[in-house]
Amino acid sequence: MDVLAIDLGKQSFHIHGITSEGEIISRKVSRVKLEDTVANLAPITVAMEACASAHHWGRQFESLGIMVRLIHPRFVKPFVKGSKNDAVDADAIYEAALRPTMRFVPVKTTEQQDLQMIHRTRDRLITQRTALINHIRGLLAEYGVVIPVGAFRFRNNIADAVASAALSRLAADMFTALIAEFQMLDTRIAELDRKLVDICRTNEQCRRLATLPGVGPVVATALVAAIDDGRHFASGRALAAWIGLVPRQYTTGGKPRLGGIGRRANHYLRRQLVHGARSVLYRIDNKDDPRSKWAQELLSRAGHNKTLVAMANKTARMAWAMLRHGENYKMA
Repeated sequence: MDVLAIDLGKQSFHIHGITSEGEIISRKVSRVKLEDTVANLAPITVAMEACASAHHWGRQFESLGIMVRLIHPRFVKPFVKGSKNDAVDADAIYEAALRPTMRFVPVKTTEQQDLQMIHRTRDRLITQRTALINHIRGLLAEYGVVIPVGAFRFRNNIADAVASAALSRLAADMFTALIAEFQMLDTRIAELDRKLVDICRTNEQCRRLATLPGVGPVVATALVAAIDDGRHFASGRALAAWIGLVPRQYTTGGKPRLGGIGRRANHYLRRQLVHGARSVLYRIDNKDDPRSKWAQELLSRAGHNKTLVAMANKTARMAWAMLRHGENYKMA
């Protein structure tokens, strides 16, 4: 069997394939029997959607000497025939995997998934902290106490603001509990930041990326977690397009039309790269290297926001080149 498609689930999976004799195999398999079933069928390639648990199963099948092809669900959907069910989905995955121009998702290593888990946990905690800050600020405003915007100002002012406010005992106890919750989130985020710094110091790829302006431990580890050494992208522009740092294109009749930055993106990486570009742009006024002069000229011509995206685009391309060729950052 050349290709075996698997529609993933939690406890039950549906497999679909065609043997060399033309026999169609389409049946449901339980979780405990999946690996043995695939080993017995001995396909050359296993195709799956790049969804929950796909990377785990991809590593399991690769350990059996089977080639694994993960496909984005968006590319599978056009091959679904009729109403959706597990058998139809497995058939669609099989058809999509046979396309010669299909783009596949690389299987992540456990190290990449470890890094990605830290980033996703950190992002969730930051979202919760921001929501809690806004919650406390809104409640305090009802008592006539206004805290300046921003986590840094909130952290420095909140204890004194609550202590000096004319609050009832009940309100004071509630705000004390909310502040303790904020401090707990702040501590957990700081711990994860320290983990990322330690990983960045010990990982050669991260250390190399961290020399690039606008790239710190957070961006460097996020890039390595997402793309490893960049070998799955043909060019730096392909990486920038995958992150979502190039304009939407609508070309017909030989007339290219470029729009704004679209929603199709790796939103986390794009956000971090733009934040990194913002930190560089704040300190670019007195620098005379070619990259800074380019950014200054673009800032005067295109404005602040477009310059940020363009700088993030350039950073992504340079990061790809550094990872792909094992080079250090060289200021032109």
